[in-house]
Amino acid sequence: MHEDVTERTRTVSWEDPAPGVAVMPTMSGLEYLRAMLREELPPPPITELMRMTLVSADPGTATFVCDPDESHYNPIGTVHGGLVCTLLDSALGCAVQTTLPQGQGYTSIEIKVNYLRPVHAHSGRLTCVATVTKPGNRVAFADGVVTDASGKTVATATGSLLVFPIGG
Repeated sequence: MHEDVTERTRTVSWEDPAPGVAVMPTMSGLEYLRAMLREELPPPPITELMRMTLVSADPGTATFVCDPDESHYNPIGTVHGGLVCTLLDSALGCAVQTTLPQGQGYTSIEIKVNYLRPVHAHSGRLTCVATVTKPGNRVAFADGVVTDASGKTVATATGSLLVFPIGG
């Protein structure tokens, strides 16, 4: 029987993503991400849900941070690998987005994640840096690395992303 009666709660709120989605086709990928960094456009709702934040975007690279807590735990008491995979997928996608001209979008085709050590709430802030290894007009490729607060690598990934026209 579970004896700990401490209630743990978390409330998630987010901004309407529609304004950002509406202007995305009118901006290059890098311009769009930098507008989000300047808080001129709302971040995507998933960032609030997963407690992750885009902190930098430069040509061919994007960096996210994530603050895992117990709400991300799986049944064995570690942060679920899906959180780390989502962090990597987001960073890989945004790294590719920094290379895209106006009117181009992307979606993940494939991601391969290598989990190197477990993550706990006490692992502290995770930092995920993704770098484009091959930009493309149809398919782009990127790599990512996640480190914990002590600088230890907890996961790596490689991914391929489909590039396609968006908007009007």
